Amino acid sequence: MATAEVVNKLEELHKDHNPAADFLPLLGTDHVEFYVGNAKQAAYFYQVAFGYKLVAYAGPETGVRGKASYVLQQDKIRLVLTTSFDPDSSISEHVRVHGDGVKVLALWVDDAEKSFNETVKRGAEAAFKPYTISDEFGEVKLAAIKTYGETIHTFVERKNYNGAFLPGYAPAKSPLETTPVGLKYIDHCVGNVGWGEMNKWVKFYEDVLGFKLLITFDDTDISTEYTSLMSKVVSNGSGFVKFPINEPAEGKKKSQIEEYIDYYHGSGVQHLALATDDIIFTVSELRKRGVEFLVVPDAYYDNLFERVGHIDEDVKAIKALNILVDRDEEGYLLQIFTKPVEDRPTVFYEIIQRKGATSFGKGNFKALFEAIELEQGKRGNL
Repeated sequence: MATAEVVNKLEELHKDHNPAADFLPLLGTDHVEFYVGNAKQAAYFYQVAFGYKLVAYAGPETGVRGKASYVLQQDKIRLVLTTSFDPDSSISEHVRVHGDGVKVLALWVDDAEKSFNETVKRGAEAAFKPYTISDEFGEVKLAAIKTYGETIHTFVERKNYNGAFLPGYAPAKSPLETTPVGLKYIDHCVGNVGWGEMNKWVKFYEDVLGFKLLITFDDTDISTEYTSLMSKVVSNGSGFVKFPINEPAEGKKKSQIEEYIDYYHGSGVQHLALATDDIIFTVSELRKRGVEFLVVPDAYYDNLFERVGHIDEDVKAIKALNILVDRDEEGYLLQIFTKPVEDRPTVFYEIIQRKGATSFGKGNFKALFEAIELEQGKRGNL
């Protein structure tokens, strides 16, 4: 789909969106929960490297006996890191199979029970039925449905709650002094699925959650000499929640999606795209704190500014930080991708700043995937 078509699709999608008629109105992403092997150490990493603030905790000290969870926040982004004390629990099994990875993509809603009923009626499989939890700060209603792999969507209704996070969690403050790096909100969340499964899950989001297909990338858009993949982006009516879904495509060598599926042992969340209003500041800070990024070839910048035109940011800084730039009819965007943030080549992050652009950086795909292939080659997985 051409960029102009993407913009038109976005305008059409949001113009036609009627919140009153939407059977699944989403207010945004409530939180993302990772199941990890050691939540305390993972929380330390995200505080030091990414500048998150510890805001809540649940564990034995709060009456939760079988697990510990740390809630980290930066502006509108909320991560929950959970580890189990029971080797036979579903949390431990998830970590054993997948390594540290995303279990829950929680969606903020006004009515969790209605959200559950409407999606189950349309074919969703229940992860757990609606229930209410409460404490002195009010009540929260929760329900969840299954999506690709072992990932679930939890519907969170918190309009009658003013506590730190959820009942069962206590406010927490780390003795570690942290400073934010300018991350604002989750721009989009990308899932990797197996061979031939992309259309199945696109249809799931369309039929079950009422999302619309926003854009399609095929193997002619996302390919190099050696590898390729296919991707479709679905979005809810308001545009607050966007999920690109990737699947492998045939190539001479193993694609990044195949590598992910091999090491994650199934479908799952590949990366979160985190928005910033100042990517030069954010990336500079992340690099100072030891976050590693993919390296695109120097040749990428040879004709970059002839292709994208004028940008407001300092060109030397963009090159020095290895930031990618792309333009569409609405404006331009700047983006960069971390290396995997754990030993398995699975989960990573995208840092993105939108200067009007509504697309996803199609002009950067070739350079990006060549950079990923370079890392795959070092791991012996290309």
